[in-house]
Amino acid sequence: MVNAVGYDGQVAAIHSAIAQLTALTGARPRVTEEPHAVLIEIDVTEPAARHWSSFVAILDLGTTFGLTDTQTGQVAWLRFESGEDARP
Repeated sequence: MVNAVGYDGQVAAIHSAIAQLTALTGARPRVTEEPHAVLIEIDVTEPAARHWSSFVAILDLGTTFGLTDTQTGQVAWLRFESGEDARP
């Protein structure tokens, strides 16, 4: 179980990631609440590619992150997991 301080920190990190991705790309990421996790997805656009190091640093805020190829391009995702397996 995540303690209140850990939970508050995770909520702050989620909001920070959303705000930073929006500022960097000019688009609001898609946010999905899953059981025991929050998934954030955003299309990899030209602004993201131009600032790749910053983009990856934002993705690294999550417990896990990655890229998925789609028919229309790439989607970057990061997941914030709650519980004992979550990264500090």
